[in-house]
Amino acid sequence: MLRQKEALAPKNKLNHTLRSWLPILQSGLDELKETLEPFAASNPFVRIEHKNLADGADTMPTKKRNFFAEFSKNSVSEAIEATSIYKQSLHEKLEEQINPPLFPTQKSQLIAYKIIECLSDEGYFEYDDEILKGFSLDEIERVRVRFAYLEPAGVGARDYKESFLFQLDESGASGEIYECAKKIICEFENIQNLTKLKFYEPALKIIKKFKNPPAIEYLEDEPPLTPDIFIDTNESGISVRVNDAFYPQVVLDIEGQSQNDEFIGVKVREARELVDALEMRKSTLYKIGLMIVEYQYDYFFGGDIKPMKLKDIAGDLGRNPSTISRAIANKYLECSRGTIALKSFFAAALDEETSNTAIKDFLLELINKENPAKPLSDLKILNLIQAKFNITIVRRTITKYRKTLNIASSSERKKIYQIQG
Repeated sequence: MLRQKEALAPKNKLNHTLRSWLPILQSGLDELKETLEPFAASNPFVRIEHKNLADGADTMPTKKRNFFAEFSKNSVSEAIEATSIYKQSLHEKLEEQINPPLFPTQKSQLIAYKIIECLSDEGYFEYDDEILKGFSLDEIERVRVRFAYLEPAGVGARDYKESFLFQLDESGASGEIYECAKKIICEFENIQNLTKLKFYEPALKIIKKFKNPPAIEYLEDEPPLTPDIFIDTNESGISVRVNDAFYPQVVLDIEGQSQNDEFIGVKVREARELVDALEMRKSTLYKIGLMIVEYQYDYFFGGDIKPMKLKDIAGDLGRNPSTISRAIANKYLECSRGTIALKSFFAAALDEETSNTAIKDFLLELINKENPAKPLSDLKILNLIQAKFNITIVRRTITKYRKTLNIASSSERKKIYQIQG
């Protein structure tokens, strides 16, 4: 009986630690320091520090797909090159250009500022009654067309066609090539019927350089994902590593304090439990990484993800499925194929009944049946999925699934439909 109690003691301690510090297990790596701060705030002898990353964090190259259509490829490259420590906003860039002689009067400048307020994130003009009240449509239009001479080229247009025409005027093209490019832009939805035009190839070459959307370099980048696990593959095999470089450190400072003081003793035990919880987080994720490799070995060498359930891996690890669900929430794995959410490897990662595979299949079905004239936005897809499966997810998940399936955004799909006729 005594031996049985001794055998159970470490497990009970771990379970107690896990229950006490469950938010630590559930937090993403980027949020971990913030999650630990409240525990440190209640312990005067503990502080939370990030490791010194000056020597370089543990990273490996990530392959990223480009989901923009052909006409956006050059724009994406330019957007990446434009990245800097301080990134001027689209509004700032435009407002510094609202000056004479292009906008000679105070009224024309005021209207121009109002038009800037009506621009979408992509740089397109979207009329707003509230913002533009007090001005006639003619007054607004006379000022808006002058945006064709502003940078970034194409901004202020009502749609991609007008944006391309703005950019065409600034391209330096002339003569018959200019007229051919203009015809292609105006009849983009029937482009397949224009391939025999005399100057089709040189005109199309010019159009492919245009930014699409016009403010693409000002679109906010999604914050980079920090992986918890690295999967290394090489000729000798495959290995699993935990991303130790991003783990915060729990620093205990009791120098000069009496070791026999009861209060200090309690706080020291709490600090050690905090360290235990961090180590448990690492250990749990490392074991999950090993199990993913065992179940999904072929995937890391170019194969497909195989069906894998939470309860299966929970059973193998001797944990409750809800614990594994928390452990993989907001966590990412990085391998030669990119950075992937751990949930993507599980057929039952969203809830006990709904698999992410089912979500992706339904997303594909929605796209296949959508109205080409009005493609579904990610928000609309999100609402339809939540209604069908009775689950709660975020729009970013839909965007991620769409990109995983190599499906363009709604605005890009609309252009593709127009090209295809």
